Amino acid sequence: MAWIAGLWLVNTALLIIIAVREVRRPAKALTWISVGLVLPIIGFVCYLFVTNPVQMRRDKLVSSHNNPIALPTACGDSAFVIARALQPLSVSGLRTGSVQILTNGMETYGKLLQSIQAAQKSIDLEYYIYRNDHIGKRITDVLIDRALSGVNIRFIRDGWGSRSFPKHAVRRMMEAGIECRTIFPLRIPWVLSNLTYRDHCKIVIVDGKEAFMGGINVGDEYTGMKPDVDFWRDTHMRLTGETADDVKAVFEAHWKMASPDMLHLTRKAKFLPESAQLSDDKAIHPFPSGKTERGYGWEWGSELGTMEGPHMGKASPSKDSHNVYIQIFEGNPGLPTPVIREMHFICLTQATRTIDVTNPYFIPDADIIMAIKTAAARGVRVRLLVPRQVIPKVAGAASRTYYGELVEAGINVFQYNKGVLHAKVMIIDGEIAEVGSSNYDLRSYRLNYEVCAVMYHSDVARELTEQFERDLAEATPYRLEDHMHRTSSERMLDQAARLLSPLL
Repeated sequence: MAWIAGLWLVNTALLIIIAVREVRRPAKALTWISVGLVLPIIGFVCYLFVTNPVQMRRDKLVSSHNNPIALPTACGDSAFVIARALQPLSVSGLRTGSVQILTNGMETYGKLLQSIQAAQKSIDLEYYIYRNDHIGKRITDVLIDRALSGVNIRFIRDGWGSRSFPKHAVRRMMEAGIECRTIFPLRIPWVLSNLTYRDHCKIVIVDGKEAFMGGINVGDEYTGMKPDVDFWRDTHMRLTGETADDVKAVFEAHWKMASPDMLHLTRKAKFLPESAQLSDDKAIHPFPSGKTERGYGWEWGSELGTMEGPHMGKASPSKDSHNVYIQIFEGNPGLPTPVIREMHFICLTQATRTIDVTNPYFIPDADIIMAIKTAAARGVRVRLLVPRQVIPKVAGAASRTYYGELVEAGINVFQYNKGVLHAKVMIIDGEIAEVGSSNYDLRSYRLNYEVCAVMYHSDVARELTEQFERDLAEATPYRLEDHMHRTSSERMLDQAARLLSPLL
């Protein structure tokens, strides 16, 4: 029995080490202590493997933030207060630019392909998920065509999110002259010490003047037309002007820390796009020609088929493009201060009239919950839109544990029913809007590289609010009775999922 007592003492000492190391993050400490209690010794070894990064960038993207906040006088008091408070957290302070809101994958890919095809000097891409499916191959073919035409192209993908992207596709890109790198690739030493850290950004910069960012990765599911995936609602943006410099600065920082792909290449040669080498028409179009999927109103051939050809012009701003003031923020797990969390907290605490939040993974910490509840107590109308079906289900279970106390505090919670809700948007007081890649969870705040934009313009806020109202038409209010009437097993599963929330 002496060995059992010895094991208990050793494991207790190791758990104390976890508690001391994570004293600033009690939720994370509690999670790993629980793992250590269930798996003595082994739990501590797992903790060391996944929380001891060997390659993390700790420098913060900053420039001079001493410039005065020069918002138009038409902006309300909350805009001035928020812009001033966020200034030291942003990449380069307050910038100007043109913003075009994109609310679905087909629209986003159409604009993106137009811009890539018209690129003259450079294209920089950074994606958490980049698939080798129909839309992925289409974009890859256009990239290869531009690279063979002399455009300098750099491509970053996340090692975990894009783990299924095949080596032969990377080789095709590299043989065409595209530089490819991976952040936290699934190989030693990264796989042992950076498995929980991810590059969650979705960034494209064209010729250094035009940037795309938001919640949309590269994959068929984002089009809303993939047969085995429900309707997909997402939000992305096209930015032009000086604010594109800030997005490029984020990319440059990530490029320096990414690992070059090491593949054996043949000589550089010009070749046909992969899709052109396939005889089956379905290799180009995922659905039969002229047929729409589930009545969504889009036809792959008519929407994306016109995006090919060497004479395509650059996408021009449409009537819904707005000239706005913008601040760009980078979430960086190498820093002790979680920038995106601080940005969310400031926006929530400084709102005076309304807060509308759309997010697929709502598993925040206590401070964010308190900020939302305090806003409601001040008389601010707060509406939270979340998906009914969350993948993975454990994340949805953890999220449900918050709904009851939010509804009880006067927050209106709605569950989206139409399909997949993946948009990440916040609208404050009808004049401030935030769009980006970050969720309201500890992973996005502490473990992911993220990029978000806060915009100050009533027209942008109005356009996003109108989309929010359309989404509400497909949603059901979450009532306190729904929360109270959960079964005992559902309550237990939800609470267990919440305990694991720091790792989700």
